[in-house]
Amino acid sequence: MFKLFFKKKKLLIFTILSIFLVVVGYVTVTKANINPNRQVGDIVDSFNDVKVYYNGGVSHVEGRNLTADGYNLGLKYQCVEFIKRYYYQRFQHKMPDSYGHAKSFFNSSVASGTLNSQRNLKQFSNGSVKPQVEDILVFDGTLTNRYGHVAIISRVTEDSIEIIQQNPGPFASSRETIILKKVNNGSWTIEKPNVLGFLRRP
Repeated sequence: MFKLFFKKKKLLIFTILSIFLVVVGYVTVTKANINPNRQVGDIVDSFNDVKVYYNGGVSHVEGRNLTADGYNLGLKYQCVEFIKRYYYQRFQHKMPDSYGHAKSFFNSSVASGTLNSQRNLKQFSNGSVKPQVEDILVFDGTLTNRYGHVAIISRVTEDSIEIIQQNPGPFASSRETIILKKVNNGSWTIEKPNVLGFLRRP
C-alpha cells in the first residue's frame, strides 16, 4: 500500500515538473531572442521601401509604435505592426479600428468582396477571387498561436503567391512562397492551412 502511494506521488511530482519545464521552455522560446546572429530591431527585409524588423521570440514586444499624429501602428515588432505601417507609409491608410490581434483583421460576418468597415478595406474569403500584390493576407489562430498572423502579398503568379512578413520566428524567413490554385468554377484558393482570406484597398 505505502509502495503504491509513493509510486503515485513520484509520478505526480514528475508530471508537475515536466509541465513546469514545458511552460518555462515555451515562454523562453517565444519571448527571448535565441538567434545569436540577430538583435531585436535589426532590419531583415523591405518591400516598397517599408522595412521589416527582426523581433526575436514571437511573443516579444518592444512597446507600441505610434505615428506623429497618434495613430496606432501596433506593438513593435509584431506582424500587425508591419502591415499597418506598410499601409500607412505606402498609402497613408488609417484603419478606423487601429487595434486587434492579427486574426481579427478578417471579419467573418463581412461578405466576401464587400467593405470591412473596421479596416476600411475590401475583404475577400480564401477560395474566392485571385489575390493581388499588396493585399493583406490573414491567418486564423492555431493551438500554438492563438492570435493568428498577417502578411503582405509581395508577388502573385498563376500557381503561387509570395508573402513578406514580420515576426515569423527567430530563425524563419521574412519571405514565404505558398501554392495558389485555380479551381474549376474560376475561383482561387491559397493552399495553406488557416488562411481566412485577404484585405485590399477599395
